[in-house]
Amino acid sequence: MKSFKRWIATAMAGLVTTVGIFGAAKMDVQAEAYWPSNVEVNSGAAVVMEIETGTILYEKNMNQSYYPASITKVMTALLALENCDLDEIITFSETAVYENEGDTSHIAREVGEEMTLESALYGMMLESANECAWAIGEHVGGTMNEFVNMMNARAKELGCSGTHFCNPNGLPDADHYVTARDMALIAQVAYDIPKFQEICGTRAYTIPADNKKEAYNCNNTHGMISNHRGASHLYEYAVGGKTGYTDEAGNTLVTYAKKNGMTLVCVVLNSKNPAHYEDTERLFEYCFNNFSVKRVADYVKLPDLEDENAVGALSDKIDLIRIDPNGVVVLPNTASFEDAEMEVSPAKKGSKAVAKVTYSYAGKQIGGADIIYEKSKKAPYPFHNLPEEEGGTKIKYFRIDFKTILCVVLIAGLLLLLAYAIHLQSGRILLFIHRHAKKPSSYRGKYRKINRRKSTPASRRQVSRNRNTPRSMSGNERDGKPIKRTHYSNTNRRKRR
Repeated sequence: MKSFKRWIATAMAGLVTTVGIFGAAKMDVQAEAYWPSNVEVNSGAAVVMEIETGTILYEKNMNQSYYPASITKVMTALLALENCDLDEIITFSETAVYENEGDTSHIAREVGEEMTLESALYGMMLESANECAWAIGEHVGGTMNEFVNMMNARAKELGCSGTHFCNPNGLPDADHYVTARDMALIAQVAYDIPKFQEICGTRAYTIPADNKKEAYNCNNTHGMISNHRGASHLYEYAVGGKTGYTDEAGNTLVTYAKKNGMTLVCVVLNSKNPAHYEDTERLFEYCFNNFSVKRVADYVKLPDLEDENAVGALSDKIDLIRIDPNGVVVLPNTASFEDAEMEVSPAKKGSKAVAKVTYSYAGKQIGGADIIYEKSKKAPYPFHNLPEEEGGTKIKYFRIDFKTILCVVLIAGLLLLLAYAIHLQSGRILLFIHRHAKKPSSYRGKYRKINRRKSTPASRRQVSRNRNTPRSMSGNERDGKPIKRTHYSNTNRRKRR
């Protein structure tokens, strides 16, 4: 009987172990990261990047170099907006006019024509005017060689590894090329400038008259934004972009689109018309349907970061740090925020943040947020007195503002000093009030009457009694006749009474 029980126990233990192994294997399969990628495009290379995080949602041959054609002008516009004011005047040189017009995109400018930088940018970005791009490059760099050097230096700063520029407009040159990834990096930084967003998203613009030309109407040539060349490729979520075409490059396209709180940029290279539009719309729809943006501050609990090395020095000041509310991550809709791997690292030198928390999923960087140390007296304390499920710490606190307390103490001290000074001078104050106090009107009347009676001589009192008697009469006459006076004895007076 005992051996049978021992056999049952052994069998049950083996069963539990087997279930545990298979359960763990099943959990591993469920937890395996999945990144949506089942979409095909016809263009030679393509990239879709989320603007806020720089996350690459889709890529095809993204590191292979191709001719960019006129999407080069995104870099030209970036440098112009970073280095010049919009009201600066540019002048069109002979090179800008004669070597960049003819059988290329242009708006027929003249040698010596003067135009504001803003107008030239609209002409370059909407009508893809090559002479405007050249004139902008000469103005920004001083010389074209210097401007080209600026283009390549800026590309290197942005992390471009397969890109080299030879001119500001993208006209064919064997040494002028980009990769889809590099072009997405340039487009991402350019879109961070509000004026660039405005220009590349404008459907039509009128260039004012200048010293050589009348006003000129520009129309955006991007078919997903403007119907100037037909409405068959209009895309409701498109908010800006730039077209490009040469025989060597084929069709190239940079397009920005917004939907559901997510801004994407799509770059396609080496494409055929109309595949550049069709591929771009297909990629946008696929990414908008399969990815979403999540705010890091909605999910991260600061106490969880106390053990991290980068935040360890501030662990005793956890109530003074917070997650930047603008920090986001991009995840496939099939994944949850908890599936992402977190890493906390020190902030870059010169940054206002004290650290940075970054997230990765399926081997891709998907975004993050800065950890900010609040020094302001107005800094909020959003993570205390909140439930833990809302990111709080449940720590009860009283916020102490030492500057406010100091002001209150100083005001109270001044009031006490004033009260003490009044106390010391109270005798003089009361005497002053007593001397200048107004007497009641009835009291003043009696006072005057009494004084008048005491100070008026008998002769004046007599005149006062008889003030109605004419001056010509004496005191013993009335109406010219003697007044008869009756004398009463004391007895008669008592009877009369």
